[in-house]
Amino acid sequence: MTYFDEKNRSLVIMAVRSKLPLNTQATIIPISQEGYQAYRKIKDPVLIFNNPEKRPVTTPMWMTLGLVDKSSIVLFVSMKGQHLGQIDFFVKGRNRYTNEHAHLIGLLQKPFSIAMANSLQYQEIVNIKDLFSHDIQQIYPGLTQGSESEIIGAGGGLQSVMGAVAQVAPLSTPVLLIGETGVGKEIIANRIHYSSPRREGPFVKINCGAIPEGLIDSELFGHEKGAFTGALAKKSGRFERAHQGTIFLDEVGDLPASVQVRLLRVLQEKEIERVGGTGPIKVDVRIIAATHRNMEVLVREGSFRLDLWFRINVFPIIIPSLRERKSDIPNLVRYFIMSKSRELNLGFNPELTPGTMERLMAYDWPGNVRELQNIVERALIQSRITGSSQPLRFEEFTLPGDSKAVRSLPEPRDEFLSLDEAMKMHIQSALDLTHGKIHGMGGAAELLKINPNTLRHRMRVLGISYGRKGKNNRLNL
Repeated sequence: MTYFDEKNRSLVIMAVRSKLPLNTQATIIPISQEGYQAYRKIKDPVLIFNNPEKRPVTTPMWMTLGLVDKSSIVLFVSMKGQHLGQIDFFVKGRNRYTNEHAHLIGLLQKPFSIAMANSLQYQEIVNIKDLFSHDIQQIYPGLTQGSESEIIGAGGGLQSVMGAVAQVAPLSTPVLLIGETGVGKEIIANRIHYSSPRREGPFVKINCGAIPEGLIDSELFGHEKGAFTGALAKKSGRFERAHQGTIFLDEVGDLPASVQVRLLRVLQEKEIERVGGTGPIKVDVRIIAATHRNMEVLVREGSFRLDLWFRINVFPIIIPSLRERKSDIPNLVRYFIMSKSRELNLGFNPELTPGTMERLMAYDWPGNVRELQNIVERALIQSRITGSSQPLRFEEFTLPGDSKAVRSLPEPRDEFLSLDEAMKMHIQSALDLTHGKIHGMGGAAELLKINPNTLRHRMRVLGISYGRKGKNNRLNL
């Protein structure tokens, strides 16, 4: 069974059933220009080819399959006047088929036509489904599935920000979020979208600084098949996918100049044009942009268009850094402890050691909320070793005002540490973390993944005194 690929002028093998040895590795059989013209002129539903190598249509197939000295009878199947393909019957020897055979096989045309039409339609649906699934996988990181994210500090340091969100969310006005890296610009954009009339539409996110300059046009606006090398199929861009919804352009200051021109057209004309396309496509999209850079400086330097700046800077919202709203730190720490404990399946919410919150409040947090979240998660991972009885100490993190620095990598030296010196420091770090405990759950041996007796032997060789002081200051070995 083969179907006819009109576009590529070839026959594609769908199925083969034969007791004769056939070469079926090549499933696509090109047809010559002469064969193509002959194929289009075929009117009879059944044709006999007792000498197939003399026919322009059948010769390529028989040569590809490796058949010689065979007779063939072909049933051409069609649906609504359109050629679908053919069923080839073959037998050893020449001049084997007769008109009686052709009559009998002709009775099968209708059921075979229905069967092949159904098969081709099913295959087309499968291909579309695969393309759709691939498309979804590509854009999944840019789609927000949840409705709203909890915003810690909405009634505190972010009160003015949330007031501005409430004002602009019901509108379709472009919004520009300005703030340092890690302050939560994406969460604010998420709140604006899900507080707007577009909440039922898509919320598509894209980091403008994370896409190579040569690909960003295609990512934002899509491309037509064959627009460039590798464009094997038509692809919808992020703006098309965000139709009747919101698109979040993070780090908009990193957009190349060529893309800025096209983005300006989207804002002015409400239409895009795919790469390699021939006509505009109307889109209804709300734009929320974000940046941590000083856009006024970029405009003065000429790296960002002034007219585009005016378009996206309609309603700017400045998000304060964490050092400007330190009163939110206790609530953020508690929230991260609860949420990360669930993610890590700890089964408990550790407490903080006395004075730890004051240390956290004294720090300036250059990485903002994201840095705080990472520090809490790191401490919780370590607490899986020490157990629920041990409070969070943040020992691996040096904060301003600490009386002693946390053990870290050695200062640069003229020479490398010897292997024994490096091993000694590593073992000492493990002992500090487990408070001197060597054996058992949460001990240094478990942390270093070696036998406790092996660890004690290495400690003796390296001159590390082992043990920990428990009650009554007795040494616990």
